[in-house]
Amino acid sequence: MHLAATLLVALLLALPLQAQRRSGQAPNATGPYRTTLTAAQMAGKQAVVETTAGTFVMDLRPDLAPNHAGYFMKLAGEGAYANTLFHRVVKNGIIQGGDPLSKDPAKQAQLGSGGLGMLQAEHSAEPFTRGAVGAALRPGQPDSGGAQFFVCVTDQPALAGQFTVFARVSEGMDVVEKISQSAADAKGAPLEKVAIRSMTIRDIPPPEPVPFADETAEQLGRHTAVIETTLGNITIAFDAQKAPEHVRNFLQLAQAGAYEGTTFHRVVRGFVVQAGAMNYRSAPLSEKQLKRVRRLQPEFNDTKHVKGIVSMARGNDPASATTSFFIVTADAPTLDGKYTVFGRVIDGLDVLDKIESTPVSGESPTTRIDLLKVMIVG
Repeated sequence: MHLAATLLVALLLALPLQAQRRSGQAPNATGPYRTTLTAAQMAGKQAVVETTAGTFVMDLRPDLAPNHAGYFMKLAGEGAYANTLFHRVVKNGIIQGGDPLSKDPAKQAQLGSGGLGMLQAEHSAEPFTRGAVGAALRPGQPDSGGAQFFVCVTDQPALAGQFTVFARVSEGMDVVEKISQSAADAKGAPLEKVAIRSMTIRDIPPPEPVPFADETAEQLGRHTAVIETTLGNITIAFDAQKAPEHVRNFLQLAQAGAYEGTTFHRVVRGFVVQAGAMNYRSAPLSEKQLKRVRRLQPEFNDTKHVKGIVSMARGNDPASATTSFFIVTADAPTLDGKYTVFGRVIDGLDVLDKIESTPVSGESPTTRIDLLKVMIVG
């Protein structure tokens, strides 16, 4: 096993048995826990985890590990997780919490040993990928799961066959990632406490309808978008008859707030200004926003690239467009038929001129021109 993987597994194991006995955490004498909840009672449930660093949501998987999921639901319903700490973190690796001893400042030396020895392993083929939630263990005791859990921030294939997956984060991975990045000591203990304020079990809500998904080209074309920038507003109208999926994509990204905090990162005078690339965004996209990013099949059409035309940027692959778009500032016939035109500026050409005339270094503005918001009208 790779050294980093070995260290990660070690972190997910509790203190040695001698330390557990000193802290009063003896092996479970009553036998492994068996949930009294039925499959129907556990199906379609999720845990809302409110922490001092933000909130994330875990979808429970009783189909993979019924006793682990049932025990977790039991403890959460009893309020057992409230005021416990995330006592171990690996930057961009895992976070670990749920130890009941973390509520007691006098037992900090035993952190990681509490609440275990209740569950037999329920291994499955579920991969330890980003968002997987597993049960921590005592060293050398595969059937020692209990209250403690960990969340994978990145894929951790080395954990397969050693730990039990019983849930998966469905919302708030940005919060989990933030917790993992907490400054920590050599043992992985955060230097500043990150606590679980509350944990609530609820039904998984129905999926939110995807905006604009069912609109026809005619309906898509009735919308306009106001692009608010630090130099003023630009309003664009859409040509959904010629590029319906590009219009739909732009509207969905705008509605999700994905364009907020991006910038006009490229200015080529007498040619184009370009914006909307996520690698220039001031903050990473949320998990929900990431779901809106997709590769687009080209919808090349006969609209000419003249001043005010809005077209989609792409790489060498014609089907590589995702979020970045450009606005033409002068006739550019070399782009015709090679990039997908999906809109045109109907107000704010003066703002376009301001963006084009900004000082640049090469093709990069020397002063950041932020795209503050895209407001959908109609």
